[in-house]
Amino acid sequence: MRTVEAPRVSQKTMPHLTRSHASAKKRVGKILATLQQSIANPIVALDSTNPLELLVATILSAQCTDERVNHVTPNLFARYRTADDYANADQEELESLVKSTGFYKNKARNLIGCGKILVETFHGKIPETMDELTMLSGVGRKTANVILGSYFGKPAVVVDTHVKRVANRLGLTTSQDPTTIEDVLQSLIPKAQWTIGAQRMLLHGRHVCQAKTPQCDRCLLCEWEGKRRLV
Repeated sequence: MRTVEAPRVSQKTMPHLTRSHASAKKRVGKILATLQQSIANPIVALDSTNPLELLVATILSAQCTDERVNHVTPNLFARYRTADDYANADQEELESLVKSTGFYKNKARNLIGCGKILVETFHGKIPETMDELTMLSGVGRKTANVILGSYFGKPAVVVDTHVKRVANRLGLTTSQDPTTIEDVLQSLIPKAQWTIGAQRMLLHGRHVCQAKTPQCDRCLLCEWEGKRRLV
């Protein structure tokens, strides 16, 4: 079985680092240690009991809150239990069940397509590599990394809008491209901490370093726009 691929740091991604690589790695170590104080046991907020449910929930979470997804999935998971169920789902029925998550037509279409690929290519099982996961309809690197890190326990850096914002505000990168940011964070975070480190950054962005109203007075490492510098 192949393992998750190694960091893809190259000359194309290195210019997006804002400091020397050695200096940035040392600083990230301090950042992660600080975040550990406020987020001791980060967990994925999406409710699931198996990798298929986590995959479906993560697909639905695009442009939607985890709370809304968790409100929708109990009925969805009761109706669709296997990859074959999704592969043979009625488009309109599936749309009605996921409508409140937004972009429901595309999401329903992706869930059906995902189910078909799982059945036809992977015998109904969720694959455990990045290359195979991203073959599935509606699955990009972010979703694949959620599955790899949170369910299969493989090193994985999830880059969502929160991680992107935190990484930029902390001066770890100047890039807005998720794949480039993933590359940079993989190069800065020790591999054993990829999953938990990225999850702490995600939760920090969701609850403290928010987009419109960052809670700088609550932030242990805030230096955005000249605020206090502790790291």
